[in-house]
Amino acid sequence: MATGRVNKTSVDGLSAANGELFLWDDDLRGFGVKATASGAKSYIVQYRLGGRGTKVKRYTIGRHGSPWTPDTARTEAKRLLIQVGQGIDVAAVKQEKARRAPDLGFKAYCERFVDRCLKERWSRSWKDAEATLDRHAIPILKDKALPELTRADVKEVLDKLRGRTATRRKLYAILRRMFRWAVSEGDLERSPLEGLEAPPIPQSRDRVLADWELQLVFEAAGDLGQPFGPLIRLLILTGQRMQELAAASWTELDRANTVLSIPAARAKNGKATDVPLSTAAIAELDKIAGGEKWPRKGLVFTTTGKTPVSGFSRAKRQIDREVVSILQEREDDRAVPPWRYHDLRRTLATGLQRLGVRFEVTEAVLNHVSGSKGGVAGIYQRHDWRDEKRTALDAWAQHVLSLGKGASKSNVVELRRKA
Repeated sequence: MATGRVNKTSVDGLSAANGELFLWDDDLRGFGVKATASGAKSYIVQYRLGGRGTKVKRYTIGRHGSPWTPDTARTEAKRLLIQVGQGIDVAAVKQEKARRAPDLGFKAYCERFVDRCLKERWSRSWKDAEATLDRHAIPILKDKALPELTRADVKEVLDKLRGRTATRRKLYAILRRMFRWAVSEGDLERSPLEGLEAPPIPQSRDRVLADWELQLVFEAAGDLGQPFGPLIRLLILTGQRMQELAAASWTELDRANTVLSIPAARAKNGKATDVPLSTAAIAELDKIAGGEKWPRKGLVFTTTGKTPVSGFSRAKRQIDREVVSILQEREDDRAVPPWRYHDLRRTLATGLQRLGVRFEVTEAVLNHVSGSKGGVAGIYQRHDWRDEKRTALDAWAQHVLSLGKGASKSNVVELRRKA
């Protein structure tokens, strides 16, 4: 049995004419390297759990080459032999992990994490977290086993979101929670996020579209066509969250009572809400339905008939191009600063305050549980503000439509009195 120092020189010079050839390290007992006639070389650990009469077991650390070099393999061997000294059968543990590998694939584990952890502990936001994993992590990590994930793997996922600070920070928080849960479940020894610096906290946004900007976006959306044109106009008119509105089905819409009912299962905060529909909002939905008779089933905003519409970024670029085109046609040298879909929601909230709408009503329109609905106040405050929400959204729709007719400050004052 050949012994010697396992280092780069000895490993490079190790060659087996036939069968297998072993070189055992003369410094770290049980650590060695195996060479085969095919030229393959692997680092191994050999050990006994007990005295001389017990069976010799062998654990393969990995094949020679990145990431396993004599130095990295030696470090891993030391770690494994410490576990052996504590009575742990490292080879048996490895076999058990291999047996469970199908359940530890990243995609499958995400589903398990959502079902067993997020649904119980993130009751208000588990759907958003699930969608974030589906959209940004699973397409990259796919079925790679959780224990095999490295810091570099996770960094690759997060680096894809450079420039999208809020989404990057959110995904980091979700992955951190999942890896911590995996450690507590015994599926991971340590989180691959260890040592990885957290993404910066996104700066709070306060972008609110001015009336002239809002009028341009509303007009441009009308030229966009279905389904994005009506969808963006409804975002402006209702102030609802993009994902909640985009996934609406016809069963949630009631034309007779002019209301959209978003169920708790689809609401980001887990709270069902009724959204009164103004005459302008009804008109947009009539365009999609092809008349006043709306379908009884199916998705409202869809291109496939089976899944909610996607491609929001592409639609946003089209809107921006159309806005520029409108300004050029009017020989208007102004430029609309960058904005996001969520800014339309903030613009409605600010607009309702300008119209004199009570803060509690604005919160109800947005389906917020903070502020007037948060804490103890939320326990005793059971009024649903249904009539007040309808009045507010009707006034807001009149204001938005009036912008296309050369609205001035007098329009706002008149609507405030009416509200």
